Amino acid sequence: MLLLTLAIVVVAGFAFQNWSQITQPTELTFGVVQATAPLGLILLTLLGLTLLVFLASAASMRTHSLMESRQHAKQLQAQRDLADRAEASRFTDLRGVLDNHLRETRQREQTANAELEKTLSQHHRELRNQLEQMYHLLTSRMGELERRLDSRPAPVERVERVETPMAGRPDYVPPGRVVEPEPVHAPHGR
Repeated sequence: MLLLTLAIVVVAGFAFQNWSQITQPTELTFGVVQATAPLGLILLTLLGLTLLVFLASAASMRTHSLMESRQHAKQLQAQRDLADRAEASRFTDLRGVLDNHLRETRQREQTANAELEKTLSQHHRELRNQLEQMYHLLTSRMGELERRLDSRPAPVERVERVETPMAGRPDYVPPGRVVEPEPVHAPHGR
């Protein structure tokens, strides 16, 4: 644009300096018609018209380019919006999938916890039953042992009397010491 403005200024300066030569009438032939007119002025006018057509064409192209650029920007923005919505949709879908996965995981954990509690409760009951059986078995055995002990004759304590205590004798028992009786053997029929 700067180059065009510089060219216009140069041509205008040239035309101003040579205005008398530009406006001098000359015999001109337009095909079969002859006329007297200033040749420089006609050429300068044609140059001005060409410049106006060029400027109009450039402005039209620039306007068309701007409109096309704006249209491309709108389409690009529409594509960006579409991509953003698609991405948001993917995030929403991903969130839904993660929520479903977490919900299923919680349900599995709850099911596993319920089964574990059920199994622990069953084992607890079995252990309690076994302990009760062991208690009853021990109680009955203890009762049987008590009956056996009650049916045995009481042991007799035997105290040896020594007429003259002599420390050197093997049958000497110091005062206050109790000698254990020899065990009584029960008959083999029991």
